[in-house]
Amino acid sequence: MPNYRSTQFGLRHRFVAFVSTRLFSGVTYTIRTGLATGMRRKGGLAFLPLRWSDTPETRFLTSLELTGKVVYDVGGFEGVLTMFFARRAARVITFEPNPRNYARCAHNVRINGLTNVRVLNRGLSSEAGQLEMLYDRLMPGAASANSDIRDQISSTATVQTALISVAPLDSEIETLDLPPPDFVKIDIEGMELQALQGMSRTLASRGPELYIELHGAEWRDKIANALAVVRLLEGAGYRAFDVENNKYVSSATLDSHPPSHLYCTRERH
Repeated sequence: MPNYRSTQFGLRHRFVAFVSTRLFSGVTYTIRTGLATGMRRKGGLAFLPLRWSDTPETRFLTSLELTGKVVYDVGGFEGVLTMFFARRAARVITFEPNPRNYARCAHNVRINGLTNVRVLNRGLSSEAGQLEMLYDRLMPGAASANSDIRDQISSTATVQTALISVAPLDSEIETLDLPPPDFVKIDIEGMELQALQGMSRTLASRGPELYIELHGAEWRDKIANALAVVRLLEGAGYRAFDVENNKYVSSATLDSHPPSHLYCTRERH
């Protein structure tokens, strides 16, 4: 079964990441393809006139109705989805704990004059504290504080370490006086369950829509992570929709092929 290294650190992924981070990292350009087409960006290769990949994920995201909503982008990386959300939503709050990625995300927000975005250099978890995050400096988007994924990243020759601050979303909303979310996107490389555990009050009181990318060091870890996430959300009154396979899933129906992206909404009575 595939593991994190085979899917995230394959030769093709590393080559593309090397070209992006080493050869064009300082280039600022207008994005020519993808969800943030027409916006300015530093980093990545979206200045190339490549054909946009039309995937179930991109189709789903472009179908979202976000007018007037508050969106939380948890795991903002360099800000592409933050910029996409900012064009559609009333406000965007982005959490990006990796110092390198936070600086790039904040820069991309600034050069586009996005006044409805706030970028925070911190992560979300079930408890407040500090965690060790590891990432391959050739692939900073694959940074993780998950212990199993960290172990795999640590074997790369270009590994970097960062000590990051994390806290439960429930307390962050109060401490930072944040507007409560209507929609929360989560892509945090194996820390999805802990982030959801730290927003139990928000899920109960606000019932935001959730869009979650699921990860795991090994295939069995991704299955276990998906099952734990779905069980937690079912307990909070949510239904989970598998975006790629266009069907609802439950803890009773999850099998050896866990979903990659879940769209979760709270059932209304």
